[in-house]
Amino acid sequence: MATGSYSMNVNQVKKTIDMTVSGSFTPEKAQEFINEYQRKTSAIKADEFTLQFDCRDLNLVTQEMIPDLENCFRLYQSSGFKKIVIEIKKSAVLKMQLSRLARNTGLKNVEVTEI
Repeated sequence: MATGSYSMNVNQVKKTIDMTVSGSFTPEKAQEFINEYQRKTSAIKADEFTLQFDCRDLNLVTQEMIPDLENCFRLYQSSGFKKIVIEIKKSAVLKMQLSRLARNTGLKNVEVTEI
């Protein structure tokens, strides 16, 4: 299984935080992601920004990953973004998994898009 990786960039002009997420995350990698996310979002007014994810290379969600992903989704909810867009490759299963995670964590302003 490939290890997870990510990149995170704040675009002040477009008012987006552009993220790329790929592979499968270990709990340690998930914590590293959360720490960087908190550093980046503390410097902006999240309600003016769209959180934009490129998850085309994200693997299917495993049972082990669910608690970490739920915590991430709760974190996105508490940040108060104007909108959250998650782009995935065509995968009905992954779209269902991410949509369910959003619903279970109360994340309402999310859009999961297959591209």
